[in-house]
Amino acid sequence: MALPFTTVRDLLRFGVSRFTEAGLSFGHGSTNAYDEAAYLILHTLHLPLDTLEPFLDARLLDTEIDAVMQVIERRAKERVPAAYITQEAWMHGHRFYVDERVIVPRSFIGELLQDGLQPYVPDPDHVTRVLELCTGSGCLAILAAQAFENADIDAVDISADALAVARRNVDDYGLQDRIALHEGDLYAPLSPARYEVIITNPPYVNATAMQALPEEYRHEPELALAGGTDGMDVVRRIVRDAGKWLTEDGVLVVEIGNERANVEAALGGLDLVWLSTSAGDDNVFLIQAADLPA
Repeated sequence: MALPFTTVRDLLRFGVSRFTEAGLSFGHGSTNAYDEAAYLILHTLHLPLDTLEPFLDARLLDTEIDAVMQVIERRAKERVPAAYITQEAWMHGHRFYVDERVIVPRSFIGELLQDGLQPYVPDPDHVTRVLELCTGSGCLAILAAQAFENADIDAVDISADALAVARRNVDDYGLQDRIALHEGDLYAPLSPARYEVIITNPPYVNATAMQALPEEYRHEPELALAGGTDGMDVVRRIVRDAGKWLTEDGVLVVEIGNERANVEAALGGLDLVWLSTSAGDDNVFLIQAADLPA
């Protein structure tokens, strides 16, 4: 039976109702059913993602309606993050390819890179080497290359699958000569070097929180999310060895989501600087090289 839909407006109304009825969770690019439905509809119809209003009353072909309905139903029934359906994620105006081999990019470190981590990095133009640990899709390495225009970037991940996605993104941005990808466990695959900046969005979700994750997040690689009992297994190792890799005035920047209490319990005694982001002051911390363990 033909559906009583003819316009983008009809599909948008249905999509919002369907997503709300299904009780979907958001947080992979959108924060609510309306924005999610609008994005998926515009993407499926190959329309500009920032231009909805002029197309709301456009009459659609039956094939276009069918394509949108399939996307809406997949999102509602399978609870797959929208980014995996469209195979793209957007961070600070930049598009990245993604699929189920990597978590969907959503790091607040991206915000901090927009001004080159100032004032903790006094002159971004003087940064020559940056390290990103747990790079995943490579998005932060790419944003770091843009923030520190004179720097070479080393990006590490333990997952060969994730690095294949990162390679695609690095190639898309034409940064093959500046971003080197390394497969291995944190610092292990690196040759001896000193970096002015180390950034990382590591696995940090504690065991209790992992069990309570909405279904959307369970489509993401567990390896990139689970941080052990208190979420700090990988974070401890990163901080413990960072001093061997930073310059004397270098900085380590670590994203830890909602785990501030566990961070402070695990790293008690260290001088942590909590950085302000759009999510507040509890999601990203910075340690200067002089304040790291010997």
